[in-house]
Formats: sequence, structure tokens, C-alpha cells
Amino acid sequence: MKTDKTFFEARVEAVITSFNQGTMILEAVQSLCRQTFLPERILVVDDGSTDEASLAVLKNLEKQEGLPVPVQVIYQENGGVSCARNTGIRKVQEPMVLVLDGDDRLKPSYIEQVSDLLFSHPSMIAASSWLHTFGVLDAVVCPTGGKIQPFLARNCCPATHIFRREAFEQCGGYDETMRSGFEDWEFFLSLLETAPEAEIGIVEAPLIQYRTAPASANVRSMKKRLDLMRYLIQKHRKSYEKHLEDALLGIEEISNSRLYGWENEIVHSMEINQELSETSREFLKHPTYGDGGMAAAVRMACMRDI
Repeated sequence: MKTDKTFFEARVEAVITSFNQGTMILEAVQSLCRQTFLPERILVVDDGSTDEASLAVLKNLEKQEGLPVPVQVIYQENGGVSCARNTGIRKVQEPMVLVLDGDDRLKPSYIEQVSDLLFSHPSMIAASSWLHTFGVLDAVVCPTGGKIQPFLARNCCPATHIFRREAFEQCGGYDETMRSGFEDWEFFLSLLETAPEAEIGIVEAPLIQYRTAPASANVRSMKKRLDLMRYLIQKHRKSYEKHLEDALLGIEEISNSRLYGWENEIVHSMEINQELSETSREFLKHPTYGDGGMAAAVRMACMRDI
């Protein structure tokens, strides 16, 4: 299989979803136009924007000349991000598809590095990278990717990723009924179910610039996390039943990690004689039982008495 730059460059198309995002959509498009491996085409799918300023930006984008990549804007009635992605992906002609949210950006080597990872590993049906968040949070987030087992406990891949179009066609695309969040997680589970050895790769470098805001869809979806997880489990019941131990232990690992993190913060506060929060004080008075809570409280109490 050829792995030169011309081969990569000619086989990836990008789909950007947009909804009332003003000039942010231009930043997303510009980040694709600065790639070291350019996509063959950029499809911008507007999901029923109602903001006149945002619509004006899209109209100007359609008229813009001199871009290194052809840009096509597709307008549709509001159907949610899953519907918008499916609309764009079904118009892609190349075998590789890059999905990007309209308020995020990519560093110049994203397509080059992620495509290289995909073409070096035939069993990978999708790949992405770490994220550098900006906006209200400045941090580097490091998803791990993997086969289906870790994905049963949590989403291990960013929404922005490159995947093989044939796998999209096999799994049926994004679930358009999921308009409250976790549609990316569900899509990855569907992709990973298309082949026994399927996996998702991650480039260990922050090549995605991910915008964070207090009222983002990602933050809002956490309020419905249990209901959304129930839906995932019911829809992918066979996978959860097949890998039940991995799913349960994966969730337990997450819980333990956060419990120890909180415990260390409380211990640190005690060491510097800082007043504990009401939640922490209540936990020490009435620790939870059967989930490691009481053991954590005992460790904290021992530290307090030293």
C-alpha cells in the first residue's frame, strides 16, 4: 500500500457541522486549509442556523475564492448534530472522512499524523489525537483509543476524528435520535462492532484545539449521563454482555481514580490546615459503604490524627 503524501492528500474529505457559530466556522475551515496534507474537499453542513450573522458568514464563505481546498456549504433544516454529520458524510466520495465541529480547530499536522497512523494499522477503523482545550479551560486531554472493551466504560476518542467510510456504511452512521449528547460515543461503539479486531487509534500529541464554554453541549449532556448510558447499554447489549467484566471493571477503575484524587485533595487540605468544604466534612461524618468510601475516610482520619 502506498503511504506517500500524495496518496494521503487525495483520499480524505472533511465534514464540518455548523449551527449559529458565527466566525468560528471560518477558523475551522482555515485550520483545514493550513494542513500539511490537504483534504480533497471540505463540506460544511449548516444544521438550520437562525442567526443572520452566522448565515452571512456561510454565504461569504461560498463566494470566497483562492482557497487551497474546494468548500461546499450544505443547508438543511435543524435535525441535530448526528443528522448534520450523516448528511455530509453521505456526500463524501473518498474512502476516508474527517469529522470536525464548527467551533474547533486543527493544528497543521493533524491530517498527516492521523492518516499515517490509520494507514499503518489496517485494523484501525478510525483515529484521532489528544486535545488542547481553550476558552474557559486551558488543558491537554489525553484520550486513549483502543478496541471495544475500554469504550464500554467511557468514550475514548474525541468527536473530531478520521474514519474509514466503509465502516460508516456498515454501521449505519450516527444515531439521529440522540440529540442530548453522547452521539459520538455511540457512533464509536457502532464502528467497533463492525469487525472483531477493530480498534481506534490515537496520536499522542495535542493536535485538536477544542473550544470549551460553560454552556457547551458536552457540559449539558453530563446532566443526563445515566439516562444516556442506559440507552447505550440497551442498544449495544450484545457487546456489553460479551465484555461484561471489562465494562464493570472499567467503570470501577474510573471511580477509584476519582475517589483517590478527592482523597488526596482532602489530605492536602488537612496538611496545610485549610478548611474543608461542606461536602468533604459531610463525607467524613457519613462515609459511603461498600464502594471504598469508608476505607478512604479511615485513611483520611489517620492522616488527620498524625
